[in-house]
Amino acid sequence: MPTQLPFAFIGALFGALAVILGAFGAHALKDRLTPYELGIFETAVRYQFYHVFALLSVDFLAGLARGRGLGELPQIRVAGWAFAIGIVLFSGSLYAIVATGVRKFGIVTPFGGVAFIAGWLSLAVLAWKVR
Repeated sequence: MPTQLPFAFIGALFGALAVILGAFGAHALKDRLTPYELGIFETAVRYQFYHVFALLSVDFLAGLARGRGLGELPQIRVAGWAFAIGIVLFSGSLYAIVATGVRKFGIVTPFGGVAFIAGWLSLAVLAWKVR
């Protein structure tokens, strides 16, 4: 029997963190950041939230795959870890830019975007196989 992968758990934690950071940005940072910096922060929170739902979708499709006797398809791990890594790299680098003012953290952001794309493509393959 395959081990249950932690993607719903990881997604739930990232979701809670997104709510906390979103509230923090709306209340504590709105008067401390420039509109440009606040936009960067809001983009980080928004993309984090989008990919929380992607992580939950991975877990849902993994359950469907198990229920249909397909076992643990490799796309499950690829999609789940790509989304989790994408959140850390993409949103994390944007949070770091806002927190430190060091724009060089932006060099990491596209790697997070690539991870998101890999996650979405893997999720598409997974959905196709589970259909």
